[in-house]
Amino acid sequence: MTSGAPEKRRLTILGSTGSIGTNTLDVINQLGGRETFEVAALTGNGNIELLAEQARATGAELAVTANEDQYENLKSALSGTGIEVAAGRSGLIEAAERDAGWVMAAIVGTAGLAPTLAAARRGADIALANKECLVSAGDLFVRAVRAGGGKLLPVDSEHNAIYQVLEEHQRHAVERIILTASGGPFRQSTLAEMRDVTAATARAHPNWSMGLKISIDSASMFNKALEMIEAKHLFGMRPDQIEVIVHPQSVIHSMVGYSDGSVLAQLGCPDMRTAIGYALSHPARPALDVQRLDFAKLSRLDFEAPDEERFPALRLARLAMERGGMQGAILNAAKEVALEAFIGGRTGFLQMAVITEAVMEAMIATPAASTMNDVFAVDEEARRLAKVIAERDAAA
Repeated sequence: MTSGAPEKRRLTILGSTGSIGTNTLDVINQLGGRETFEVAALTGNGNIELLAEQARATGAELAVTANEDQYENLKSALSGTGIEVAAGRSGLIEAAERDAGWVMAAIVGTAGLAPTLAAARRGADIALANKECLVSAGDLFVRAVRAGGGKLLPVDSEHNAIYQVLEEHQRHAVERIILTASGGPFRQSTLAEMRDVTAATARAHPNWSMGLKISIDSASMFNKALEMIEAKHLFGMRPDQIEVIVHPQSVIHSMVGYSDGSVLAQLGCPDMRTAIGYALSHPARPALDVQRLDFAKLSRLDFEAPDEERFPALRLARLAMERGGMQGAILNAAKEVALEAFIGGRTGFLQMAVITEAVMEAMIATPAASTMNDVFAVDEEARRLAKVIAERDAAA
């Protein structure tokens, strides 16, 4: 009796044209490409040329653009290939609900909430690179994953590191988790210097190659603030168990401290493909063509406590976790509006945190979410209020 070819794994990438999505496709190619994987669906936004190229290269069944105005362009680009085409929110949901055991959730912002939730509800393993699922709708999303029966596999390098060294049978012995932060380009800048920062200088991350918004979030440490809230939901930690330490070299990606005094850390060269590969192959470790860490060339590893006066986003994250309810959703929505205002030159770098805190205080009485519609309503209101505050400040 001869055995047939091994069954291919079916997967979907929500947000395939972004940095996480393109690196996911690189990992897939390293691990066998179309010989090993079937791509059920790919989604993107405005980069139709790249999305179509990816769909053709992978033989995807469905390609979706989130931008409804780009539907005809995508359809034209894939004419004659047999690849299905869809657009808009309904198209994203269709991609998420298509049969695939593993889904990379890499759509940036609240646009990724509904499709990722749809994939979780049907029981897919979720490789999570979308922060809003946990920051804005943490309790609802975690419940959906558990009810669906799939696994939640963090892709952010920090949470992926914790996932790797958090011993499941020793959860009772975990005292703290320690998220590392590079400190960004303004780690040693004074408050006075940070007041004059522009979007162009804020995007220059010293260690990682990322998009504009993510790079600025890193520079302001808002990305670390969101990661603190994510960690609370991912690992079931109290706010006082979540620490942040600045580690400029970005070699140690995060750590877990145990009750016996041991601290376990995950180390590696800064490369998001390592975390993606681990999430794709878990519990196995794949052979990846990534740079290896050379300890002989490491002259030093530095650590310092973050300065919450210069980086108040960390304080706001702790405040949101302690208050609970939908403060995470409010923080995230207000931050996104403030970030857009900063990129557009309508507010200052430090003012982003001021705007965010003002919205959090104005909406402090908001109750906990019962449904995703509650989350969307609060997100919309927080954005509206943040725009009012940002416009008022710009006019002052």
